[in-house]
Amino acid sequence: MHAYGDLAERLRTFAVQRDWEQFHTPKNLAMALSGEVGELVAELQWLTPKESASVMADPEAGARVRAELADIFLYLTRLADVLGVDLLQAAHDKIADNERRYDAEAYRGSARKAPPLA
Repeated sequence: MHAYGDLAERLRTFAVQRDWEQFHTPKNLAMALSGEVGELVAELQWLTPKESASVMADPEAGARVRAELADIFLYLTRLADVLGVDLLQAAHDKIADNERRYDAEAYRGSARKAPPLA
């Protein structure tokens, strides 16, 4: 099993040992994930772009950002596991879609949105 699978299994075991599977519905996990993203945003909200790029240099702020990123990753991993989604494969598939949508030459240095794939 790869590291991602090990993590998903560890989270599954954690939930089973606490009888929390009943609460780990896709809706609840998505809501929890959204809340954690909000906590990450709050850590960065009033920083300048330069400050946000160097937030990890501040031991206290960096530790908070690291913890929020971990919370997001864990909820996302648990949600994918509950839904039966291979998150790594889904990510690779999405990158492949984006490579088709955003031709490197046509989109270099541009933030414009590509039309949807046909």
